[in-house]
Amino acid sequence: MVHVTTAALVLPSQKFVMYGSAASSRATLTTCEHGLFVGGIGAHGGEENAREDPVMVASNVIAKPVRGVGGFYAMALDTFMAMFRPPFAWREFISQSWFVARVSIVPTLMLTIPYTVLLTFTFNILLTEFGAADFSGTGAALGTVRQIGPIVTVLVVAGAGATAMCADLGARTIREELDALRVMGVNPIQALVVPRVLAATLVSLALAATVILVGLAGAYLFCVYIQHVSPGAFAAGLTLLIGAVDVTIALAKAALFGLSAGLIACYKGISVAGGPQGVGNAVNETVVFTFMALFAINVVATAVAVKVAT
Repeated sequence: MVHVTTAALVLPSQKFVMYGSAASSRATLTTCEHGLFVGGIGAHGGEENAREDPVMVASNVIAKPVRGVGGFYAMALDTFMAMFRPPFAWREFISQSWFVARVSIVPTLMLTIPYTVLLTFTFNILLTEFGAADFSGTGAALGTVRQIGPIVTVLVVAGAGATAMCADLGARTIREELDALRVMGVNPIQALVVPRVLAATLVSLALAATVILVGLAGAYLFCVYIQHVSPGAFAAGLTLLIGAVDVTIALAKAALFGLSAGLIACYKGISVAGGPQGVGNAVNETVVFTFMALFAINVVATAVAVKVAT
């Protein structure tokens, strides 16, 4: 009797890549310059031997983060290339934009007003000591546009939007929906990842604009009706230090935040392994990695903005 084992049905015109730990835990489809081939390791054999060998264990510990970084950059490159390749998943893009906006708008409003009021209150105490309370609008605009807008966007995009996208893609991955798409000749990067990354970028822009508008409105109400600052003086001080260049830089930082958060969330979602527990771990890792990446981007972008503005 002859036993024939087939790994997958491969369409010669399509090239698919699997990223992360899921790609090394079972036989998977991957690609190279010459086309598709089937690779991976089984559940027994080499993997068990690697666990028993201390040298292999140490090398795996070192190689795991390196492999993760490489997989992330590979997926990011594939995503950027797929953005300009038709057809574009417009329905998925609109659906994901509404989904991310729905889970992010309430936390945005809940964070914006307290942060703005705290900044305005602290700054106005200092201005009152100098007898310059009429410049409270300048402080409110400076803090809201340059720092509060980006920071609140970081918190909301990382804590609400990115985790929701990661959980959605992770659930699809453990149900093997992405493998089914590959078998049918559909590229999951183009069908699922690209719409989510662009949706996160668009919603981050909208969130940054919302934070700036709501923050300035809250600062105006607090300064005028609580601290009895002249409305005309507050409005006149808004554009004293902040102009169109600062607003443009703030929106550019928000776009970078959304792009980075979307890429990290999608990578962690499509590289899930280990069932439902793996999805939970991927969501937690998404929060940590997104916070780290977005705060680093905020520091670098703020330094560049200050250099350009001066």
